[in-house]
Amino acid sequence: MRGLTVGTVLGIPIRLNWTFLVVLPLFAYLIGRQAGSIVEVINGVAGLGIDAAVLATGPAPWLLGLAAALGLFVGVLLHEFGHSVVAMRYGYEIESITLWLLGGLANFAEFPENWKHEFWISVAGPVVSVAVGVACYGVALALPVGAGASAVANAAVFVFGYLALLNVVLAVFNMLPAFPMDGGRVLRALLARTQPHAQATQRAAAVGKVFAFLMGVVGLFSFQLLLIVLAFFVYMAASGEAQQTTLKAAFEGVTVDDVMTPRRELHTVTGSASVAELMGRMFEERHTGYPVVEGGALVGMVTLDDARSVQEVERDAYYVDDVMATDIVSVAPGADALAALQTMQQHDVGRLPVIDADGELVGLISRSDLMTAFNVIQTGGTPSVVSGRRGAEGGPGVL
Repeated sequence: MRGLTVGTVLGIPIRLNWTFLVVLPLFAYLIGRQAGSIVEVINGVAGLGIDAAVLATGPAPWLLGLAAALGLFVGVLLHEFGHSVVAMRYGYEIESITLWLLGGLANFAEFPENWKHEFWISVAGPVVSVAVGVACYGVALALPVGAGASAVANAAVFVFGYLALLNVVLAVFNMLPAFPMDGGRVLRALLARTQPHAQATQRAAAVGKVFAFLMGVVGLFSFQLLLIVLAFFVYMAASGEAQQTTLKAAFEGVTVDDVMTPRRELHTVTGSASVAELMGRMFEERHTGYPVVEGGALVGMVTLDDARSVQEVERDAYYVDDVMATDIVSVAPGADALAALQTMQQHDVGRLPVIDADGELVGLISRSDLMTAFNVIQTGGTPSVVSGRRGAEGGPGVL
């Protein structure tokens, strides 16, 4: 998740996603508008005795709302640091912490597969939230409050009392077994004690989807848009991580060389071919992309979208080297197959040329190559079986 980097703490970049900039003033407005009701809840739950009348005049509710909203996101940030610090102690890299619409998100370079690591990393965030809540409650108890106290003192007790309550609620809510929330990750960690990590992920994700559905129903009937958005996020994130974990397990030990179409089987074009000729070959050979080779060296990649950028009446006058992409993203034959797929996703391309250490083109790998390999491996095949099937078919399904 991208965002504006506002600083670095413990070597971790802190980012603000644009949705945070939208939701912060919204939260401030809602808290200020409901300040009286919130005072009743705080007094009833925490017994602080805040004088609501002192806080209801002038701009006080809106200032309180802003202070409480900022404090809430500080608590969320500390929650994410709880995860991050424990993860770093286990040796995991944290790429960033991002504040966004639904709170905070610590971006791991790689998720832990050791169940003990994941368990303690997952519970660390809620533990920090509870600690923050207790600390805020202690501050609220230490301050003068009530009709005899100043407006500033009552306001401070309101903010700290609100943060005490909300941080504890945040901790409890996050421990729901709705994968990939903290409780869902704890569930996966416990399941992974006795079963493969991929299987534990699938089961935890299934539970997470059920909770997402229930949250969506509650949000729909209670008209809570934020809860509906959270339910959608949990459902999509659970599905995505389950799929990623399944792919990782399937491609464990599989390299690009195992899956790629080798150089001898590749269909290539030259830069001097016209776009009309290229389109003719695409129709005849049922390929939508080609490496462009000159003198045995790779000089570019050309796709159907590149060819379509030229109007039909002009395709005889334009050549492949006029439309091909020369900024080529490549992969080494010894790279992990899953890493190749991730590279395709990052650069939004459907195929990658495979370049060896000498800079020579040795093959090409496409999304369809990877999906074919995945389907074969899922049915009990091996990389050698995948390679044999590819050769029998006379090349990749889509180039």
